[in-house]
Amino acid sequence: MADNTPRTGGSVKERTRVETKEPALWRVVLLNDDYTPMEFVVNLLEAVYDKGPAEAYRIMMQVHTQGRGICGVYPFEIAETRVAQTEQLAESAGYPLKAVIEEE
Repeated sequence: MADNTPRTGGSVKERTRVETKEPALWRVVLLNDDYTPMEFVVNLLEAVYDKGPAEAYRIMMQVHTQGRGICGVYPFEIAETRVAQTEQLAESAGYPLKAVIEEE
């Protein structure tokens, strides 16, 4: 006759479920100023944020007319890096362009 009792040595076996959680997302937002040329902003959006010419122009116009424009939504570390790249390029070109990150 077969013994149907589990052989766990007196301890309880548990199945653990591994749950992966998506990282929190952050918006990178460009802020308008009166000194940075529109062409520089379009070129920056194409280079740093991998935007096509039409999308870069649309975002630049949003920044120009509404005072701010969303460049993209990324995990925190990537958003932070993109902001640093943006401000470094603007500063090296002599422009006061600023970008910030906001929680999604």
